[in-house]
Amino acid sequence: MAREHLLRRLVAVFAADAAGYSRLIGADEEGTHVRLREHLQGLFVPNIAAHRGTIVKNTGDGLLAEFDSVVDAVRCAVDVQRGMAERNAAVPSNQRIEFRIGINVGDIIKDAGDIFGDVVNVAVRLEGIAEPGGICLSDDAHRHVRDKLEIACEDGGEQRLKNIDRPVRVFRVRDRAIAVAQRPALALPDKPSIAVLPFQNLSPDPEQEYFADGIVEDITMALSRFRWLFVIARNSSFTYRGRSVDVKQVGRELGVRYVLEGSVRKADARVRISSQLVDADTGAHLWANHFDGMLEDMFDLQDQVTVSVVGAIAPKLQRAEIKRALRKPIENLSAYDSYLRGLACIHRWTRDGNSEGLKHFRTAIELEPGLAAAYGLAAWCYVRRKAQGWMIDAALESREATQLARTAVLIGRDDPVAMCLGGYALAFIDLEFDDAAAFMDQGLAVNPNYASAWMLSAWLRVWRGEPDLAIDHAARARRLSPLDPTMFGVHAAAAYAHLLARRYDEASSLADQATRDLPGFLLGICVSAASKALGGRLDEAARVLSRAFESNPDLRLASLKRLAPFRRAEDFAMFAHGLSKAGLPD
Repeated sequence: MAREHLLRRLVAVFAADAAGYSRLIGADEEGTHVRLREHLQGLFVPNIAAHRGTIVKNTGDGLLAEFDSVVDAVRCAVDVQRGMAERNAAVPSNQRIEFRIGINVGDIIKDAGDIFGDVVNVAVRLEGIAEPGGICLSDDAHRHVRDKLEIACEDGGEQRLKNIDRPVRVFRVRDRAIAVAQRPALALPDKPSIAVLPFQNLSPDPEQEYFADGIVEDITMALSRFRWLFVIARNSSFTYRGRSVDVKQVGRELGVRYVLEGSVRKADARVRISSQLVDADTGAHLWANHFDGMLEDMFDLQDQVTVSVVGAIAPKLQRAEIKRALRKPIENLSAYDSYLRGLACIHRWTRDGNSEGLKHFRTAIELEPGLAAAYGLAAWCYVRRKAQGWMIDAALESREATQLARTAVLIGRDDPVAMCLGGYALAFIDLEFDDAAAFMDQGLAVNPNYASAWMLSAWLRVWRGEPDLAIDHAARARRLSPLDPTMFGVHAAAAYAHLLARRYDEASSLADQATRDLPGFLLGICVSAASKALGGRLDEAARVLSRAFESNPDLRLASLKRLAPFRRAEDFAMFAHGLSKAGLPD
């Protein structure tokens, strides 16, 4: 008998569902159903039609749709989530219906009005790992919309999705308009505050993007050294990359008074840095200038920008004091280039990016043996390799990491990157907790605006058994970088701190925030399961732990000691007891 001919076509698949719908139904079954139907009929249906999509079927608490264009599908998703953010603005957070959306592109089978195929399954799994109010794209879908839409996408790396054989690289859409509706404006600090936005790369070579990013990072770090300034971390500032921004909106979202914008043009051996300082409250331009020079004058040009910005903010500050706070990182421009390339690589947060970054930092060290920050960042690469299970020869790589970390803190006494990253590597890899605390405190004294270091210091205080200090340091990191793509690390550190303090509900809530931001984050999953189990919520704990087994089927309590290096035996014992109650074998 001849096989029936089935229609195949290439489409974008759009899957949406209501997050936490069972909880909402349990609280108010009839009212929740009515509100869900109104959202679907009043918002989803007209938007899908307006963007030339077709609804394939309703799925109870969501729907499945197809689009001929990936761009149309993503535009529709963004418009829907913006609409939901507006609808939820006046609704208490525990009563909000928030949708998750996943989008994939590929070849589908269409039969009897329904669609089938791997592309559909992946879209549904992407929707499942999206955060409430969020959108997840597959790598294939992201390639279709890259540079075509005014949206920012965060690379979530490769994810193991349930019942999908191959790992899928995931991108999370970070839409500014949705964020504004969901997040209240931050209060201004009690001292002058500034955010340095990504500078435009005006060079004809797009590969020079890393060069412009490196200049911004150096200017941000130089400004951070002024203790009377509050400087937003690079990770939050860079969420505005490639967007046309309203500085007043930036000021509200980041809680700052001043915004520095600019551009970099590099041509042969010449460089021009143009920048302007804007009052985020009024939109008034306080200062603007451009600085021209040769590549060998790069650090002088950066100093000129920093001096001018600080001078505009605090005219009474003595120029000599400004210059004493500045630091020339290196004199060898080839080493500086390798250093910047390494930074660009590790900010991808992937295994390949980590390996490439380590190679660039090693090259920078060979060319400039006195570059303390490169030693610290190379040691940090090994921290990531251990945490992610990427080490090949653990003993050898641990020795290399310790040597790099020791060199970083030895030669980088006035370098916060060297002191903080080198110090944390000594704790995480070599269990030298007391030395690590001393080195990290010294680095934070040099630069109290270093948000990533406050996050790592929170983790260090967890491992040392100092939960209250860990919570304080996590809060500092959160305020210095409120839009940080790595906020999952801050939430997870605070969750462990509350677990140690036996505040299980607080720990569970923060852990859930961490795993919403990064669903495959093993440390986040484990603290979520342990806190729920110790709080008596055993069924929830078992469900959470099952997610860890999906990507780590051989996970055991013994293997967690490398990821959770608690110094106090009683802390690990409590953690292990919670996981054992949740169902984790020895």
